[in-house]
Amino acid sequence: MRTLKKVFIATAVAGLVACTQSPTGRSQLQLFSSDELAQLGAQSYSSIKEKEKVSHDPALNQYVQCITNDLIAVLPSPWSQQQWDVTVFESEQVNAFALPGGKIGVYTGLIDVAETPDQLAAVIGHEIGHVIAQHSNERMSNQFAAGLGLQLGGMLIGQEMDSDQAALIMGVLGVGVQLGYILPYSRIHESESDELGMRYMAAAGYDPREAAELWRNMAKQGGPTPPEFLSTHPSPQTRIDALEQLSAEAMPTFRQAPRANCPKP
Repeated sequence: MRTLKKVFIATAVAGLVACTQSPTGRSQLQLFSSDELAQLGAQSYSSIKEKEKVSHDPALNQYVQCITNDLIAVLPSPWSQQQWDVTVFESEQVNAFALPGGKIGVYTGLIDVAETPDQLAAVIGHEIGHVIAQHSNERMSNQFAAGLGLQLGGMLIGQEMDSDQAALIMGVLGVGVQLGYILPYSRIHESESDELGMRYMAAAGYDPREAAELWRNMAKQGGPTPPEFLSTHPSPQTRIDALEQLSAEAMPTFRQAPRANCPKP
């Protein structure tokens, strides 16, 4: 235990100078390396694939892959060059996620709610934005400072995690809904990912105005039990208003981009 504490004290001290900037210019503190986050992302992705039903519908998989490929092509380096794995999950959940290390999951429930390819591109672009802005690293660093360092860091030095620790890690990575441990992204993270996702979809030839339409569709899915994707996000109307403003700024980029061609099956 003393050795473990020393490892993380050293990590924390080194991290005091690990201040970086997000793609929007916001200051961040990141205590963990990209390789460490990618390892956790890969392990969480494998766990979800074991627990959730994977869709083998060729049309749906091709549709989601097509949109994702368009978005990846316009990402900044090194994310445009890395390998991204995409899985469609057969579930009524209105949900999607992207994990460090290039792991993306899209649920068929979301595909139903996203009426157009542009709307689905808005969600996937938003989730990719979380990865590129390294929000998971930032949240893990904050949780480390809050006293959860031993749990969060255990896997980073090769120790086995129990189910509670696995749920904690997945919650920090943004996919805790599957295991009942939810740590929602902050409003700053959500707004930043909205902005980044808007940039990516417009550059990839998807109409940025459809992002607000998606959230209107999301809001209609509300009620006593809102969709998982919606439950961890700010007020739909607040987001719609912000997205409409962002879309106006992104329209010149969209008008100059080649039109995307990924028809919904």
